[in-house]
Amino acid sequence: MGQANARTTSGSSTRIFQQFTCVHGTGKRMRRGVKARLVLPLMMLLNACVPASHSEVASRAVIADSTLPPMKQFSTARPVPPRLSNAVLAQDFLDLAFRMESGRTLPVLTRFEGPITLRVAGKPPATLAPDLARLLARLRNEAGIDVRQVSGTDANITVQAISRNQIRKLLPQAACFVVPNVSTLAEYRRARRSPETDWTRLTERRRLAIFLPNDVSPQESRDCLHEELAQALGPLNDLYRLPDSVFNDDNVHTVLTGFDMLILRAYYDPALRSGMTREEAAAALPAVLARLNPAGGTVTPHPTRATPQVWSRAIQAALGRDVSRSARMAAAQDALRIAQTQGWQDNRRAFSHYAMGRVVQMTDPAAAQGHYSAAEDYYRRTPGTDLHRAYVATQRAGYAVTRGDGAGALTVIEPHLAIAERSENAALLATLLLLKAEALQIEGRDTEARRVRLDSIGWARYGFGPDWAVRAKLREIASLNPRNG
Repeated sequence: MGQANARTTSGSSTRIFQQFTCVHGTGKRMRRGVKARLVLPLMMLLNACVPASHSEVASRAVIADSTLPPMKQFSTARPVPPRLSNAVLAQDFLDLAFRMESGRTLPVLTRFEGPITLRVAGKPPATLAPDLARLLARLRNEAGIDVRQVSGTDANITVQAISRNQIRKLLPQAACFVVPNVSTLAEYRRARRSPETDWTRLTERRRLAIFLPNDVSPQESRDCLHEELAQALGPLNDLYRLPDSVFNDDNVHTVLTGFDMLILRAYYDPALRSGMTREEAAAALPAVLARLNPAGGTVTPHPTRATPQVWSRAIQAALGRDVSRSARMAAAQDALRIAQTQGWQDNRRAFSHYAMGRVVQMTDPAAAQGHYSAAEDYYRRTPGTDLHRAYVATQRAGYAVTRGDGAGALTVIEPHLAIAERSENAALLATLLLLKAEALQIEGRDTEARRVRLDSIGWARYGFGPDWAVRAKLREIASLNPRNG
């Protein structure tokens, strides 16, 4: 059966629920035939989720209902180099490169050999060109991959910008996807179930297509671009155990990290080649990583046990949107029980508590906060999870705002603003700033609140997209503030 590598989603991280004021995002998993980013929202659902009207606080809406400030965009990437043992990195590389998320084994390593060309087709959004240029520059400079954009009709990689409806007619739960040995949507329709598009049959990558949505927020389009291009070039697997990577089903990181760039640099090292078996790559990797990551030779290795599929399935069900609440509760309880039984003390234990918090927050906000606090504790002990903690902070700060605890909310928010910005997550940054504005308002610091709220809107336009979504987000966060009735 042909296979498409797909980022699938419950909707972009900008979707606004009508009944409750919530913030959410997306997750991903693999199913046979599709490398999927599925219904696994991570970007925070703020609870106490309180009923949101569309008439709250004229003073809040006046900014959004007149002329929105210009969109803000990130300019300089600031990835953090990984601080991992090369022995652990080698195992991560092998598990990423020689297995698909479904569990299917990839018999040989495949990559592009020689310079790589890329072209853009379809109707790309205006923000795609600068985002793509920045990403290609990073891949050249940080990963050492010779990849360049061309203007002709022939290229190794074709990025097709199409509508969400076109994508979902083919893959109903997909936000974006990548397919080998095709360049157009028509080609994929003809070959989607044939051996030609089966990743496990490849021996070398020569031609493929990435299908991105052109009618989502700029951030959603960029996030798809980063993940799908990384998988077009390199590993096809995702591992929950990796806290600092886009190659992770928790979907926290949305732009390529320092870890990802090191993996890609190793992937294209001259000592490796297409057609290598896992054993051959394993034999070459120690010398490759010693050269690329010399500091990793002095780091004490702390191997992480493999993640059981039963836990992954439980997490997906707990955070899914097409299952009953009782089923979600049972799945969350299973995930937490498995994490405890496994003795995990890392990001997977934290994520289990997060999932439980998501399930119970509508009916028991206080209990949910207990699980979010537990998630924060485990994330704090796990290196490479600063961004995870920033996500959890939105839950904790939102709850403080609903209780009228402005000072408490500010204490939670402040340490994470720089992290959200460094991670280039405009939706998260805007959410934190909007929560900060409400907290300042509670504290009677109205002038500061207006300034912070205004600053947030430029980021919200990139993170959440169209003006109606930005306005809805302003109302949504404002409705958490008890001073607004």
